[in-house]
Amino acid sequence: MWEYTDKVKEYFLNPKNVGVIEDADAIGDVGSISCGDALKLMLKIDKDNQEIVDAKFQTFGCGSAIASSSALTEMIIGKTVSEAEEITNQNIADFLGGLPKEKMHCSVMGQEALEAAIADYRGIDLKHIEEEEGPLICKCFGIHEKMIEKTVMENNLKSIEEVTNYTKAGGACQTCHPAIEDIIEKVWKVKGQEAHVKEEASRAKPTMTNLQKIALITETIEKEIRPMLAQDGGDIELLDIVGNEVAVALRGQCSSCVSAAYTMENVEEKLREMVYPDIVVRLQND
Repeated sequence: MWEYTDKVKEYFLNPKNVGVIEDADAIGDVGSISCGDALKLMLKIDKDNQEIVDAKFQTFGCGSAIASSSALTEMIIGKTVSEAEEITNQNIADFLGGLPKEKMHCSVMGQEALEAAIADYRGIDLKHIEEEEGPLICKCFGIHEKMIEKTVMENNLKSIEEVTNYTKAGGACQTCHPAIEDIIEKVWKVKGQEAHVKEEASRAKPTMTNLQKIALITETIEKEIRPMLAQDGGDIELLDIVGNEVAVALRGQCSSCVSAAYTMENVEEKLREMVYPDIVVRLQND
């Protein structure tokens, strides 16, 4: 038996904003009764400030579908169209205090309806969008490739079971399971490549001339490191800079402190953070 939060129960038993907006400025109609879930979202929008002043829905589905649809309307009323566009299915689930994993597809349907309504408001051809959804993967529930890719990417899904929980794809005859596995593998290959690019970028050395580097090292010592040491009666003197190696001498209380090694580590860490990741600081005694 699935566990539902009190908020899910409240929004199912006492749903908000059920009904019809006769002169709606935007309508998002997703799902189908034949698949078991359907949602029609209607919006009234203030044209001057693009604020969603009213939202109503009609849905055919389980308690989680009703609760998710109701929650969505509460979340978007008072927001601008652009702000509402940022809402994800996970935001809907979080608003309800969480959903059983088997019911996450209800929050995804809410996000789909919102995206469809905003597209409708902006005059985007929904039929053209549908044509770009890619091959039909799950014939039982009418789920296309792009929908599965998007949901896997946004929710970090890694198994067929998770895809079924979020989209219903693969939840009936299961003949689409191999295709779903291929999509998951493709998405994670892309995510892995993107993560590698980001990691390489983070390791990239900043372009800086020697004069710029020397000036930044000097400035960091004067403005960041020296004031820090002065608090304990210490001081630091910059002696030399050769390539990425910085020679310094500790003065004042720092010169005889038993924690000099720790101080040097902090100095090196600060210079690597502020100037260059490969800097090496060497303590030079007089």
